[in-house]
Amino acid sequence: MTTKRTRGERAGLTREIVLDAALGLIDREGRAALTMRRLGAELGVEAMTLYHHVPNKDALLDGLVERVFAEALPLPAAGDSDSDSDDGEATDWRAFLRAYAGSLRTALLRHPGVLPLVTGRPAVTPATLDAVERGLRTLTSAGFALGPAVDTLNALSLFVVGHTAAEADARHAHPARTAPSVAAPGTTAWLAELDCERYPLVVEAAGTGAGTDDAERFGFAVDAMLTGFGAAAGLA
Repeated sequence: MTTKRTRGERAGLTREIVLDAALGLIDREGRAALTMRRLGAELGVEAMTLYHHVPNKDALLDGLVERVFAEALPLPAAGDSDSDSDDGEATDWRAFLRAYAGSLRTALLRHPGVLPLVTGRPAVTPATLDAVERGLRTLTSAGFALGPAVDTLNALSLFVVGHTAAEADARHAHPARTAPSVAAPGTTAWLAELDCERYPLVVEAAGTGAGTDDAERFGFAVDAMLTGFGAAAGLA
């Protein structure tokens, strides 16, 4: 006997295809453009067909958060030599969290329209929770008690989201009421033009580029946080 396929399957759709199309739509036109009707048009199907893969709009938004975190904290493939095992060597928690933070920043900068969803929607899908479970397992295997492990993962995630949101806002800002030849307030060029007698260090930093690189600032903060997490957990 053959299993009868749903209309969504006959259309060649999967949940992953639907979510990726939604991400692409948000990337191009912003979150306001994402409706079930518009997404269906993107995929060449009626909006109702999408409900074979995402039961409602909330499930679609939860799935978008899942896709971003899956990019940042992917589960190892079965048989992957890097996967954790009961008798294998524990994953280096600092390297794990450093890679997670960098990957999450990259994923969010790639999909800035999803940032408001990440800040406002909890981890509820199985795939997102699987990623969280892997992070907690890595930390507890390294010696963290469960409470500090949860705090560590939450604190690092919130920092990454906040830092990335600020980066995304700066990258997409369109200064208003400012002539093209005038530096926008708050930018490095604007800071460099301040009164150097009143703000000598600010002007020097802006002029030399000290502390103005987003990636370097991000890496510095992550390393400092990991040092603190390790000290708080009593790990060398």
